Amino acid sequence: MIVVVAPGQGSQSPGFLEPWLELDGVRERLEALGRAAGLDLVALGTTADAETIRRTEIAQPLIVAAGIVTAAALERPVEAIAGHSVGEVTAAVVGGVLSDVDGMRLVATRGRAMAEAAAAVPTGMSAVVGGDEQVVVDRLAELGLTPANRNGGGQIVAAGELPALDALRTEPPKGARVIPLQVAGAFHTEYMAPAVETLRAFAGSLSPADPAVRLWTNRDGSEVTAGSAFLDLLVGQVASPVRWDRCMESFAGAGITGLVELAPAGTLTGLAKRGLKGVPTVAVKTPSDLAAARDLLDRIA
Repeated sequence: MIVVVAPGQGSQSPGFLEPWLELDGVRERLEALGRAAGLDLVALGTTADAETIRRTEIAQPLIVAAGIVTAAALERPVEAIAGHSVGEVTAAVVGGVLSDVDGMRLVATRGRAMAEAAAAVPTGMSAVVGGDEQVVVDRLAELGLTPANRNGGGQIVAAGELPALDALRTEPPKGARVIPLQVAGAFHTEYMAPAVETLRAFAGSLSPADPAVRLWTNRDGSEVTAGSAFLDLLVGQVASPVRWDRCMESFAGAGITGLVELAPAGTLTGLAKRGLKGVPTVAVKTPSDLAAARDLLDRIA
């Protein structure tokens, strides 16, 4: 079984959608997804600068649209999927829980709500790479920071107020490196509580279907079989930690034999190389990577 994974915010880069426009139908698909989100995704994914696409209300729809387009470009059935943070919206669409339009409307609402919540208090996030896990967690608690993402492979993402993140960078846990992330706020923490309420109100207008494929949640790495339950988890996930480490444990327990990461790819395959050692991976960054992804899907299917 191959698991397809969808990355989260911070994976985007200027112009990353440019090569995808060479494929038949991609421009039209992106235009339709953009209409649902109220954004010009073609322009944002090709000509916008890094600062523009870093904005939460832009980055999130852009990343989800990229995942939807590249999943279709695989031209192979997906049998198992999971997403990291906002990538869970991609997973909901590719996995059959939400339609393209509803997925894009949801992620546009999510991005705006999280941007508003982030503007209330200056906060941010930093990746802590290496060191003993308990030592890292203890240091975060000492500074009043939250382990917002436990990504496995020796990486924990700290989130909280900027002075505390500065202190973490100045005095990191023993054996660890601290890397500030280009995000606008302390996502997946209590600072996002107002966004949860906004998203919950919007989600009530949606009619999710049960997933058509195997689907895992960031909440605890468990498999979800009901669409309504997954939508509830998507809403709560905004203010609760991402447990990608447990997702990878679940992939291993399910006996996956390969992993394909949708665009803008690279982050999750990097984590898999450390957390799922020996499992073949393909990062679909540009159309030139599709052949390798299809080969992996065909070879192991």
